[in-house]
Amino acid sequence: MKKHLQKLRDSFLTGTHIAKTLLVLALGIGAIAISAMYLSNEAVTTDSSNVVNGRALPIYCVDTEAPKIALTFDAAWGNDDTANILAILEKHNIQATFFMTGGWVESYPDDVRAIYAAGHDLGNHSESHPDMATLSTEEIRQQLMGPHERVRELTGYEMMLFRPPYGSYDNDLINTASECGYYTIQWDVDSLDWKDYGIDSIISTVCNHKHLGNGSIILCHNGAKYTAQALDTLITDLKAQGYEFVKLSDLIYTDDYYMDHEGRQHQQQQ
Repeated sequence: MKKHLQKLRDSFLTGTHIAKTLLVLALGIGAIAISAMYLSNEAVTTDSSNVVNGRALPIYCVDTEAPKIALTFDAAWGNDDTANILAILEKHNIQATFFMTGGWVESYPDDVRAIYAAGHDLGNHSESHPDMATLSTEEIRQQLMGPHERVRELTGYEMMLFRPPYGSYDNDLINTASECGYYTIQWDVDSLDWKDYGIDSIISTVCNHKHLGNGSIILCHNGAKYTAQALDTLITDLKAQGYEFVKLSDLIYTDDYYMDHEGRQHQQQQ
């Protein structure tokens, strides 16, 4: 009888041990599965709207039937031509978008206020104009939020448009910018004004550009040698072609959109 009870006890203890072992294994497998799912989510982009074949894309242009285009200026260096550019834009009663570095904002706060007062978009062009595709996530955040806070202090404006210096980007940059509340913007028409080819070259390059069309985003630079001198004729010629100038914030889609492989932003069909 005692031997029989001992066998039952040993059997019960063995079964309990096996159950505990299985429970530990199950918990471990569950933890691994959760970790794998988390890592998988970290590896993909945070916003699938701008993902094409696994790559996050910035907005190069916008799909629209309306003949609307956006004129943009990158401001990272001097300000000798800022007042002239603003005067020409006012003469033609059009609004543009200015992408400013934190250093430029710090150096020329009155210009920032003037751009804002004239009704133009204020955009972020990083703090110090690095190649942001080479930076860590935390460094990217610092490059974005430094100018953001400075512009907000000057104007009360919350920037939402970001153009990466040199047009350099990767998935981490675009995802981090999105987490910071930014749409990443490129261009499909480069004026090449930064090459200092001359006034006529800027006008011809933009007005005859093969990609110029509805929804185009034109890249110019504040501080380039000939930009201000070319601007009046450039605007006149584009208006003659039937284009309407709008701010980027009025051109892009802020929700319910997708990107194609060329970086063209499309509105989702309802």
